[in-house]
Amino acid sequence: MPPPLFAAAGTIFGFPISLIPRRNLYFKVSCSTEHHNNQSGVKHDSLRVLEWDKLCQSVASFARTSLGRRATKAQLWSLNQTFQDSLRLLQETDAAIQMHNHDSFNLDLTSVDLALVESAIKHARRRLPLDANEAMALLSLLQFVEALQLSLKAAIKQDSDWHKQFMPLSEMITQLVVNRSIIKLIQQVIDEDGSVKDSASPALRKARDQVRTLERKLHQLMDNIIRNETKEAALMASSNVDGRWCIRSGTDQPTSFKGLLLSSASGSIIEPFAAVPLNDELQQARALVAKAEADVLSMVTEKIQMDLDDMEKSLRTAIQLDMIYARATYSLSYGGTYPNIFLPEDIDGPLTAESYRSKDKTSQAPNPKKEWIFYLPRAYHPLLLQQHRQKLSTARKNVHNASAEIRRRKLQAENRAVKGEAEIDLSSLQKQVRSLEEAPPVPVDFLISQKTRVLVITGPNTGGKTICLKTIGLAAMMAKSGLHVLASESAKVPWFDSVFADIGDEQSLSQSLSTFSGHLKQISEIQSMSTSRSLVLLDEVGAGTNPLEGAALGMSLLESFAKSGALLTIATTHHGELKTLKYSDDAFENACMEFDEENLKPTYKILWGVPGRSNAINIAERLGVPSIIVDNARELYGAASAEIDEVIMDMETFKQKFQEHIKESRHHLMLSRDLHEKLLLSRRKLQDLGSQQRYKKMRELSEAAAVARSTLHKKVQQLRTSAMKQSQLSKASKHTLANKYKHVTAVETEPQTTNPSSSSIQVIKQPQSEKITELPKVGDTVHVSSLGRRATVLKVDTQKEEIVVQAGNMKLKLKVTEVRR
Repeated sequence: MPPPLFAAAGTIFGFPISLIPRRNLYFKVSCSTEHHNNQSGVKHDSLRVLEWDKLCQSVASFARTSLGRRATKAQLWSLNQTFQDSLRLLQETDAAIQMHNHDSFNLDLTSVDLALVESAIKHARRRLPLDANEAMALLSLLQFVEALQLSLKAAIKQDSDWHKQFMPLSEMITQLVVNRSIIKLIQQVIDEDGSVKDSASPALRKARDQVRTLERKLHQLMDNIIRNETKEAALMASSNVDGRWCIRSGTDQPTSFKGLLLSSASGSIIEPFAAVPLNDELQQARALVAKAEADVLSMVTEKIQMDLDDMEKSLRTAIQLDMIYARATYSLSYGGTYPNIFLPEDIDGPLTAESYRSKDKTSQAPNPKKEWIFYLPRAYHPLLLQQHRQKLSTARKNVHNASAEIRRRKLQAENRAVKGEAEIDLSSLQKQVRSLEEAPPVPVDFLISQKTRVLVITGPNTGGKTICLKTIGLAAMMAKSGLHVLASESAKVPWFDSVFADIGDEQSLSQSLSTFSGHLKQISEIQSMSTSRSLVLLDEVGAGTNPLEGAALGMSLLESFAKSGALLTIATTHHGELKTLKYSDDAFENACMEFDEENLKPTYKILWGVPGRSNAINIAERLGVPSIIVDNARELYGAASAEIDEVIMDMETFKQKFQEHIKESRHHLMLSRDLHEKLLLSRRKLQDLGSQQRYKKMRELSEAAAVARSTLHKKVQQLRTSAMKQSQLSKASKHTLANKYKHVTAVETEPQTTNPSSSSIQVIKQPQSEKITELPKVGDTVHVSSLGRRATVLKVDTQKEEIVVQAGNMKLKLKVTEVRR
């Protein structure tokens, strides 16, 4: 079983410990108190100069409850998560984003007052009755949890893979227990406006009916008394004072009715004697109402006491969900990317963030190249991006308000300026919006190789060096805290156990931290506390003293960090000597902030592998400083330094051309990929079309073959029938010829007389049959042509023109056309 999520009561960083995960309360105790205090002080200074507190505040503002905002700030500020904790926090954030994109989940806790829920649970623990608002807050929480569980079940029923996609939130939600009987009970006795319903108990209904009756009687009594006042009736009105109905008069003049004078400060408040017994009775009835309501709430409190543990777990989970919701919505709002975090010692091993994500997620975000230990393409400083958005939103709002005001003035004054009102310069406001839209914060690419231990960034003042340091530091802490980093996809960030920063600002100047002695002390403390998993950020290392000594000391400090210090040290400097470290030690790398010499302003872009060069003399020449001064400065600066600058200039030019070629190659690569995808799509379409055509031809051939088989079968049947008829006809013909032959033979062989007068030769002829022109009758004799013999008619069907005949032992059904008389 995992340890309880929340610790006992108390505070840390000004927030209740009960809202902070117990694992975040772990502190190292092996060091001395003094060392621990120094460590805490340096860490606090580092967080402050990086403006981590402002980022915590910004993320916490996305939470929907006061407890969620407080817990979010505490969780982000702690920064003592383990690697596994960071992985879990990132998974939670990503699951919340998946739920948000699913459109069927609602993680917004705006409708739930968690502070009232916490108060209700405390009262129930002490066996104190809840009030109606606390009961309604509990109801809202239970309904919120129930709705989440139903949405999760519906999504999993639709696709079982969603349970894995929503982990670990799906497991967190399914483990909660909701008692439906508690929900029904609260709905039955508490109204939506937070009042106890009349139907909650018979005693409550009876008491409230009595209250309404008494109030109606008192209203009627007051109206009658006021109407009877002929003089001051218009200045009188009924009023409720401490639950008793009285008459308030605007004057101090005596009234015609008798009563108790309750006040005479401004006018007079009088309780008529006739209303005293009714008011007393009303007070008693209200007391009965209060008692009946308390009895109902006590009953509700008793019912929920059996489920307090489940409700407290639901409360803790709701606070945690609100924290996760804040991280997710912040990441969505600023277009963050799921960072691939890893332990530095396991950079080539399986223990990376990608191995903890599902296959679908890893396929969507391919791993960046392994040669990078820090890979943040197009990274933004989150606070600069937030500040720009706020300014742009304010400017657009000003334009909208100004336009509305101009329309209002036109309607009121008919295109004439209203006297006393200032003119509105709408064009300048619109210009401000356009300038902000055209000048968003510039993203920076951070590509730091694995072999690099120290990165030296050079460049002009206000060129963006300090912003680069802060962007890297904030990105590392955001990834560790479960936030998406503000960079493009495939972001790769090592997991740092600590981030130390010595960056000058106005507050540190006032505290003398940026003086040379304070600067050295800060760096010394950072070096003593940094580990092989630390990120160290040093701004203007070696500054504040003699340039030669500062450069020598800076070189020595950076070399010590490279050998036995932090995992990664990033330092900014103006000392040219620090640029040469790269050429004697592979652990060093150079970068510089690009400067536009044509427009004499920085571009805020970073050039990797190129040391910065001095621009002061060239800038002075462009600004019109006399040539004699410029030439003298170049001589004093030295020919060797000038040659170095020329080499650096050539390297910058080469680097810029190289970047342009890379950009062009990427463009062509994208075009080739698009063409390849289109070719694949065309190939698939052709294959599908070929398959469709083959299927169509096969279907047509199959249909034609079926028709041919059917036709052939009919022809075969017809031929068989015809053959059978021909066979029957040939048999009948043979039989007829045989009979004729026998008859003729018999006539020819009959003996003849010699006296021709007494006897004549008789020639027997086959009788000629006649066609039937009318239907025969039953009993008639007809000649059947197919049989060649006579038959007797047995039956006649006049409608079908058919007859039934008998020829010997055979009975035949024939058409009339098939027989002759």
